Amino acid sequence: MSTPAIETTDLTKTFTSGKTATTAVDRLILTIEPGELVALLGPNGAGKSTTLKMITTLLTPTSGTVRLLGHDVAKRPAEARRHFGFVGQGNSAGSLQHGRDEVVVQALAHGLGRRQAAARADEIIDALGLADFAHRPVERLSGGQRRRFDIAIGLVNRPEVLFLDEPSTGLDPASRAHLQGIIRELHEETGATMVLTTHYLDEADAPSQRVVIIDHGRVIADDTAGALKAGLGDLVTLHFDDVCRAAAAADALRRQHDRVEEAGTSVGVRTDDGPTAGLTILDGLRDAGLQIAGIETSHASLDDVFLHLTGRSLRESDSETGESEDVDPDSPDDNRPDPTEPNPTEEVAA
Repeated sequence: MSTPAIETTDLTKTFTSGKTATTAVDRLILTIEPGELVALLGPNGAGKSTTLKMITTLLTPTSGTVRLLGHDVAKRPAEARRHFGFVGQGNSAGSLQHGRDEVVVQALAHGLGRRQAAARADEIIDALGLADFAHRPVERLSGGQRRRFDIAIGLVNRPEVLFLDEPSTGLDPASRAHLQGIIRELHEETGATMVLTTHYLDEADAPSQRVVIIDHGRVIADDTAGALKAGLGDLVTLHFDDVCRAAAAADALRRQHDRVEEAGTSVGVRTDDGPTAGLTILDGLRDAGLQIAGIETSHASLDDVFLHLTGRSLRESDSETGESEDVDPDSPDDNRPDPTEPNPTEEVAA
C-alpha cells in the first residue's frame, strides 16, 4: 500500500481568548491518497483554513497528528515543507513587483541558482498563460491574473502536494470558472495531490474527484460530488393555489413516499428519478381530485446535501458569518514562527 499524501488523526485546534475557548477543528480524521484532487467544502468559519494551516506547518495543533507523505508535520516541519506548495487567501506577490520577478525570487528561496530560477519561472509562467503579463507590476493585473501568479509561486518547487486556500475568493464568476479549468489541467498534467478549500458550491463540484464537507470543525460527508448528490435524489416540487390543497396533497403523498417536504403552498418529494416520478405523482393527485398549479423537477445540488446534513443552507451560513477566515485573530501564539525552523510565511512555505 502507498503512503497517504495526507493523514490526520484526531486533529484539533482550540483558540483561547481570555477565559473563552473556541474549538475551530474538532478531532478531524482525514486521509488523502497520492494524486487525488480533493475539495474541502464548508461555510466560512467551518475550520477549513485552520485545517490547511495545521497541515502546512503554519499553525500548531492543540492535539492530534498530521502526516504529509509519511512525515510527521509537527516533528519534522522543514522536511514536510520540501514536498508541498501553498497558495494562501492573500496575494503572495508584492503589488509593486513584476509578476515574473516574484516567481524568480521564490525559486531562489527554494535553493535554485539564478539561471535555474529564471528558467523555472519562465516554464511555469508559460504553462499558466501568463507570459503577456509577466513584466507588469502586480497591482496592474486583474484578480484572475494575480491568482494565477500566486499558483505559479506555489508550483516553483515542483510540489508533490499543492494546497489552495479559497483560491477564487473575490473573483467574478467568469474568472472563477477559468481558474477551475486551470486547476483541472494542472492536476491532469502534474499528477500532484491537490487540496483546495472553498465555500463556492460550483468550485467544489466542478474540478474535484472528492468532496469533503466540513462543518464546525468536523468531517460530515466524504465522497465524490456525484455520489453525495445521488444519495439525496431528485426533487419534485408541486405548487398549489392555497395552503389547504398543499397540505392535503402532502398527506396523500406521504402514504407512498418517505421524503415529503411541505412549505406553504408548495410540496417537495425526494425521489430517485425525478421526471418519471413526477408523472406518477401527477396521475395520483389527479385521481385523488387534487389539482396542482405547477410542477418542476431538479437534481440535487451540494447545497441540498449540506442542507440535508445540517438543517441549514450553505449559502445562508456564509451570509450569516460574512467572514473568509476561520482562525481566531486573537490567538496569542500560533502564528509566530518557530525560531528553530525556516520562517513559515506563505511564500517561503510554498
